[in-house]
Amino acid sequence: MSENENSQNEKKELLDALNSVSEVNVGDVVKGEVLAIDDDKQVIVGIQGTGVEGVVPLKELSTQRVEDVNEVAKVGDVLDLVVISRIGTDKENGSYLLSHRRLEARKVWDDVEKEYEAGHTIKAPVTQVVKGGLVVDAGVRGFIPASMIDDHYVEDLSAYKGQELELKIIEIEPSENRLILSHRAVVEKAREAQRAEALQTLEAGSVVSGKVARLTNFGAFVDLGGIDGLVHVSEISYERVEKPADVLKVGQEVQVKILSVDVDRERVSLSIKATLPEPWDGIEEKAPQGAVLDGKVKRLTSFGAFVEVFPGVEGLVHISQISHQHIATPNDVLKVGQEIKVKVLDVRPDEKRLALSIKALEEKPQAAEGEEEAQPQSHSNNNRGGNNNRRNNNRRDNRSASERSTANAPEESTGFSLGDLVGDALKNAEHNDDEK
Repeated sequence: MSENENSQNEKKELLDALNSVSEVNVGDVVKGEVLAIDDDKQVIVGIQGTGVEGVVPLKELSTQRVEDVNEVAKVGDVLDLVVISRIGTDKENGSYLLSHRRLEARKVWDDVEKEYEAGHTIKAPVTQVVKGGLVVDAGVRGFIPASMIDDHYVEDLSAYKGQELELKIIEIEPSENRLILSHRAVVEKAREAQRAEALQTLEAGSVVSGKVARLTNFGAFVDLGGIDGLVHVSEISYERVEKPADVLKVGQEVQVKILSVDVDRERVSLSIKATLPEPWDGIEEKAPQGAVLDGKVKRLTSFGAFVEVFPGVEGLVHISQISHQHIATPNDVLKVGQEIKVKVLDVRPDEKRLALSIKALEEKPQAAEGEEEAQPQSHSNNNRGGNNNRRNNNRRDNRSASERSTANAPEESTGFSLGDLVGDALKNAEHNDDEK
């Protein structure tokens, strides 16, 4: 073959090669054969069917963090790549900037869009805590605003870092790399299912465990595992509770008795004190008649003072049993919160009533004793006067007996009627007068 013929063949082969080269455009998906890995850990590839080379930076190799480039690319490997931009022809290592990561991301966006359209949730780990929310890795970057993290306010978001969360897709815009997610929506849906199940299984009268979820001025809300029930402040303790926060803490485990379940209104009424020992049990042994007890003034009324002698057990000191001296109101000598000693005059367990006395523990003034002794002597010479004196003494004894009770207390306030408190003393006195 002549030299001229060889030259013509070479030109023909070159022309055929040039005609077979495809044009490369930004956005094209191409295949690139790994030719080398340079000192900057960039992968140099030959773009198949083009006759040109391109470069894939380390950060563009994968959607996952790559520590060692040799783990994801070796000479001879063929990678699916997307053309990001053109590099000047005078640059080394090829004419195009390529990315495998963005191609993977494009596929992820397609998959996420399908899940969104189907109404499905996705799972993704939290990678960052930023101002205003959480960043997650869903194959692409996703964001959870702080208001969509949980069904309650979360002060410290750092606790979520590293956790894998189930998420609802709220907004998706691949062209802007925008993916807004919500964990709160998933939590609320799960709670709705738990609430419905709990309402069907909770029964009035049963005792269950719960955790204090919230505290208010009127009571405590207790999480029963899917639904919150209310313990009214009056049902927290047998002792008087001013504020639930004084005796309970958020997160505290408690035993509660279910008082009622309203399925239609999704309300559950609970009681803590109903699970505690009844304070009046064994009161006859703890506070027998004649016993002297330590107590604290809990309330003052116009007719007397209510004194707590055991947690949840209050007794009445009638105004007539406060002092040997005449007092206009209990406030004259007593104060709420004052600690005093009292003597038990009467015990009624069935009615949960205690009649107490302060003056029974105090020495009677001498002047009062002298007057009582002088009265019978002034009528001793007259028989008729003696009869009258006996009647007066009977009445005086009866009045004395009534003073040792709470006879003068209003019946609706104490539970003791006039007949209960005075007994048959006055009736017997009247009967004796009639006979004489």
